[in-house]
Amino acid sequence: MSKGKVAPAGGRLSEGARLAVDIGGTFTDFFLLTGDGASHTRKVLSTPSDYSDAVAVGVREILAEAGLAPSDVREFLHGTTIVTNTCIELTGARVGLITTRGFRDVLEITRGRMPRLYDLEWRRPVPLAPREMRLEVDERIDRDGNVVKPLDMAEVERAAAELVGRGAESIAVCLYNSPHNPVHEEKILELLARAYPDLHVSLSTRVMPLIKEYERTCETVVNAYVMPVVAGYLRRLEERLHAMGLHAPILVMQSNGGMISAEACAERPVEIVECGPAGGVVGASRVALGLGVTNLITLDLGGTTCKASIVEEGKFSRSSEYEVGAGIHMASRLRKGNGYVLRIPSIDIAEIGAGGGSLISVDSGGLLTVGPRSAGADPGPACYGRGGTEPALTDCYLVLGYLNPDHLLGGAFDLQPERAREALAAVAKKVGMGTVEAAFGAYRIANSNMGRAIHAVSSERGRDPRKFVSLVFGGAGPLHAAAVAQNLGMARAIIAPHAGVFSAFGFSCADIERTRIRGAVRPWTPLAVLPEIERMFAELSEEALRTSAEWGFGHAEVTIERSVDLRYSRQASELTVALPPGPLTPAVLEEARRAFDAEHERTFGHSFREGSVEMVSVRLVSRIPRPRPPIEAEKAKQRVRGAAAAGSRRAYFGPQVGFVDTPVVQEVRTGAPPLAGPLLVDRYDTTVVVPPDCTLFAAPGGALVIDIGTGGPHA
Repeated sequence: MSKGKVAPAGGRLSEGARLAVDIGGTFTDFFLLTGDGASHTRKVLSTPSDYSDAVAVGVREILAEAGLAPSDVREFLHGTTIVTNTCIELTGARVGLITTRGFRDVLEITRGRMPRLYDLEWRRPVPLAPREMRLEVDERIDRDGNVVKPLDMAEVERAAAELVGRGAESIAVCLYNSPHNPVHEEKILELLARAYPDLHVSLSTRVMPLIKEYERTCETVVNAYVMPVVAGYLRRLEERLHAMGLHAPILVMQSNGGMISAEACAERPVEIVECGPAGGVVGASRVALGLGVTNLITLDLGGTTCKASIVEEGKFSRSSEYEVGAGIHMASRLRKGNGYVLRIPSIDIAEIGAGGGSLISVDSGGLLTVGPRSAGADPGPACYGRGGTEPALTDCYLVLGYLNPDHLLGGAFDLQPERAREALAAVAKKVGMGTVEAAFGAYRIANSNMGRAIHAVSSERGRDPRKFVSLVFGGAGPLHAAAVAQNLGMARAIIAPHAGVFSAFGFSCADIERTRIRGAVRPWTPLAVLPEIERMFAELSEEALRTSAEWGFGHAEVTIERSVDLRYSRQASELTVALPPGPLTPAVLEEARRAFDAEHERTFGHSFREGSVEMVSVRLVSRIPRPRPPIEAEKAKQRVRGAAAAGSRRAYFGPQVGFVDTPVVQEVRTGAPPLAGPLLVDRYDTTVVVPPDCTLFAAPGGALVIDIGTGGPHA
């Protein structure tokens, strides 16, 4: 295995035990599904200095609990925040860019968008390839793919030598109109591979071969920026697992909700930016299917962030664009320009900085604020006793009585309530509040912030959240589920099974999936464009089937989905329209045009049915179905460990109710009568808070359902 490379898995994926691991900002989560359908879960603190350390610890613990050897694991499913963290913390590689003469400064010019019109202190994101690391070469290809000016190879050699001399660890190559003809980018790759075999190289035509120079350049540079980091991490992880005797193929979750091989991930790491949250949405659609719920809003609340997404008619929505490194991502076409643009296929997710580790502080106006800064795993909230002195939401949970200090992770992780009170008291004094009053105020502020994320995927898209059911997961999610739903007027909140490790559970629900895109701007004239579309889909299908065969899957096991990106002539944005299976005909393309008109009407409120349309690109998704974890009650064998004794705990539900001796249960059985709030459910990986005017019952498959009351001071 050469430097910077991840070895291909090779061979057919075997059936048997499947181990899913999701690395978050505070905890690393594990979900193990054995061959007989039993499941095991575990959480360990993440290790930011080397994330593979936490993975190794958790793998040993969960396999020991299940009585399995490392060799019994047949599939290792993985998700990590490494790409997002690298872009936010600016800890990636030193990147050089080779581009066409005249396009050196597209990363500075961007799209001319100002996301904060009245913020005089706002600055554009720092280009990941600084100007001295961006060099131009003479070449030109026209919009039809014809070579107008041949590539000057001598100039490429000089540019490459200059970039390497300036410390480039990774090179991004993005040439004008290269999606129409990649010949010049391929020649540069050949030269770099020959002259600098250890250099990481990202070609725009392999990362995302779409038009729009800024977007394509930005995406290619981001890929080059994180490629050495991701490849190095995956290589260390692979070596760590092999040393333990675990030789299963590594599959990595993508932002689009499908799995890819570690080798493909190392080549195109931009595809895994939001892999953890994507896994949660995939798992949510699986659980909702078992409960007969088709329309839901997911709320994923971990230690650092809160993520929201929407599932309609059993299908999660897709986003055509994402910005990484923006600090807070609100998935709205009205809020863009804060981060680095990626046009990877991704699940539509809104994200804000609110989680169990979000720090409580006082702003310049003397008001309490929650987040977006997080205590993370090290030092963590004050109650962790690891050196943290600033209070976090987790400290509020303790002071309010929601958390059992002796039961986090089944009692394996002791919390220190006195440190939580001390840290919160210092903040409360600044705002003239009591400690409990400040803790509850921060809790309510967090609930309001979480509602903003839900509005971003519902109200801002013309959906009324009151017509949806919320499905909540993440270690901190069940502590806020009822209050957030009540604030939004929602009637019901579902606590997902395995809530604290639910994204890892979602990995086990995903298929192997790969999206291939080919850019081609052509007038949408069915008879004229049909031959070219058929040719491009044939080439992409052949590539997809060849890759699947390398994994040992036959053609019959691979499903192919085709779509095209269309826009009205002279428009700058496009919409994706699915094509039906079977032969393509002029009639099929005419129907696609009508579908585009209808989608444009739904999305933008108008259409130009008499206007001309042009194609921008074609898309092909290849999918290999994988086994799903059981969700039926009689099949789902969930191991319950570290049970807390039943009893009561004094918990605070607002100034009108105060502290109440609240019943505490560890298990709620399916079919039992609903339990009235106030109530606390202590689980291994989370605690469910049921306010006084709500009720709780258990649904098949391990989910808990909270029927929301009409209102109360706890919200």
